[in-house]
Amino acid sequence: QVQLVESGGGSVQAGGSLRLSCAVSGSTFTEYAMGWFRQVPGKDRVLVVASGKNFVNTYFAESVKGRASISRDSAKNIMYLQMDGLKPEDSAVYYCAASRWFGTQSVPDDYHYWGQGTRVTVSS
Repeated sequence: QVQLVESGGGSVQAGGSLRLSCAVSGSTFTEYAMGWFRQVPGKDRVLVVASGKNFVNTYFAESVKGRASISRDSAKNIMYLQMDGLKPEDSAVYYCAASRWFGTQSVPDDYHYWGQGTRVTVSS
C-alpha cells in the first residue's frame, strides 16, 4: 500500500518561500504520476502541479506558474514542491497525490493515493 506524507507547511509572509515535501513509502514515486493539489475551506481541491511517471511532462497551474517548481530525491523517495513569491491566495492545505495512470493527471479523481495534507498560511 502506497503511503504519502506531506510536511513543510507553515506560516510565512507574502513574498516568502516554502518547500513542501512528500515522502512516499510502500513503493517508489517513479512508478506513479504525481501531483500536488491545494484546498481551501468550502472549495474543491485544485491542481497546483502534475507530473507524469518518471517526472515526464510536468504541468503547472497558471496561478503558480513561474513561482513553483518540483524536484525529487530518488534515494529518499521524496518529492518536493518549492513555492516562491508566496501570496495570501496561496494559503491552503496542500496535498500530495499519486496516480497509477501514466501521464499527467489534472483532476483529483484520477489520483489513487493521497497524503493527509500540510497547511500553508501566507500573511500580507
